[in-house]
Amino acid sequence: MPKETAVYTHGHHESVLRSHTWRTAANSAAYLLGSLKPHMRILDIGCGPGTITADLAALVPDGHVTGVDRAPEILDQARATADARGVTNVDFAVADVHALDYPDDTFCVVHAHQVLQHVGDPVQALREMHRVTRPGGFIAARDADYGAMTWYPASQGLDDWLDLYERVARANGGEPDAGRRLKSWALRAGIRDVTATSGTWTFATTEERAWWRGLWADRTLASAYADRATDGGHATAEDLRAVSAAWREWGRHEDGWFSVLHGEILCRKEA
Repeated sequence: MPKETAVYTHGHHESVLRSHTWRTAANSAAYLLGSLKPHMRILDIGCGPGTITADLAALVPDGHVTGVDRAPEILDQARATADARGVTNVDFAVADVHALDYPDDTFCVVHAHQVLQHVGDPVQALREMHRVTRPGGFIAARDADYGAMTWYPASQGLDDWLDLYERVARANGGEPDAGRRLKSWALRAGIRDVTATSGTWTFATTEERAWWRGLWADRTLASAYADRATDGGHATAEDLRAVSAAWREWGRHEDGWFSVLHGEILCRKEA
């Protein structure tokens, strides 16, 4: 049975934030942007360091964005991101998506990027997202699907990485193959107007491969994910070193290519 609140697999090590701070509304929420209007009030769930949140705020200059996260410590970085960009129509708060502390029908858009894969009850999370959305507003979610990730050239070490990551994530109460399940979860939450799409991140240039291999090689050795892999009995320190080395080896291939598939849902709340 899923736990209502899962353990966040990645934590907030520098190697994790290296990825999170790269994310923008353009590369991570393009499926939503055409629905935004300048006056909208947006709730950004699982905002992390706030890069997407600040982008959304800039896109609704006459509106307001609230970024929320379960981890209080990351919100200081989110506030710093907004301050550095001069974004003033934004605020941040601690929140649990399973039980949002907002009245019904509060927001024009409720957005969650790479969140539902990490929660214990994604259906309940979507019910809450739907509850706090105004009639006629949008519920938007995008999640990676680890089982659908693919790369070239073949690598037994990366096969081992994928198997290990999925075991650790599920032991923590999450679902790493969330992308393919988003539409199903939304329908189970009672949301009927659901548009399901997909998007990708691709890492193929020399610079992209170096960045992607580096953050995963480091994350495998030095993040909360690494601790949970060893403490949970899923891998030894030697196993992690082998996986980290496999990431670095993959990134050295001139013809190396890695693609991350994401599922996306954009749901309209009945007016």
